Amino acid sequence: MADHSIAGKVVLIAGGAKNLGGLVARDLAAQGAKAVAVHYNSASSRADADATVQAIQAAGAQGLALQGDLTSAGAIEKLFADTVAAVGRPDIAINTVGKVLKKPFSEITEAEYDDMSAVNTKSAFFFLKEAGRQVNDNGKILTLVTSLLGAFTPFYAAYAGTKAPVEHFTRAAAKEFGARGISVTAVGPGPMDTPFFYPAEEADAVAYHKTAAALSPFSRTGLTDIEDVVPFIRHLVSDGWWITGQTILINGGYTTK
Repeated sequence: MADHSIAGKVVLIAGGAKNLGGLVARDLAAQGAKAVAVHYNSASSRADADATVQAIQAAGAQGLALQGDLTSAGAIEKLFADTVAAVGRPDIAINTVGKVLKKPFSEITEAEYDDMSAVNTKSAFFFLKEAGRQVNDNGKILTLVTSLLGAFTPFYAAYAGTKAPVEHFTRAAAKEFGARGISVTAVGPGPMDTPFFYPAEEADAVAYHKTAAALSPFSRTGLTDIEDVVPFIRHLVSDGWWITGQTILINGGYTTK
């Protein structure tokens, strides 16, 4: 019987410096992971990555920070290669990378579309590809998407639209990697109370999102709290391994599908 615990495992988290990715990194270290490699995109996130690595080390795990722009396949290959060289092949690979654009369909430029596609679609595809090559047998692969995949709404065509292909990537990868005991899932949180959310939203939209979930009155902020998402990710990359090929929306009743 394969060991599906987190204890002693090597973890790689793309976008693991801060917000949900950073909290997942700290949580998995606290659950006994042997090593957690934290990816960050640019110099602006370096301090957050270093703070997360310090927390990982304080929990008793090896921690390292790795920088890279994951909109190229080569950068993703390097991220995995650097992780393998430093701490060994990952057992768990999590991709939280994403970018939001809220804008009317008719105003989205080609450059904006290309940027959103590179960050949300291309990077997810090649992360899954490389994870399939590098993750150990009986490993776990998880990608962050969005609960807007279950919504009927304007203005998010470029954001939700470039996250939507990850649902099929996840299904295909789950079928292809399943022979090696690897589970592949996607998680779509609702609007989260992080700095990732607020720049794209006007005050009236923020007020709406804070009341849209069925369980909003029981949330600290009215939004999806990242602390409420982490236990589901922990489960999917450990005892919840029998769930595979699925996109799971975690949002307190904000959207369903």
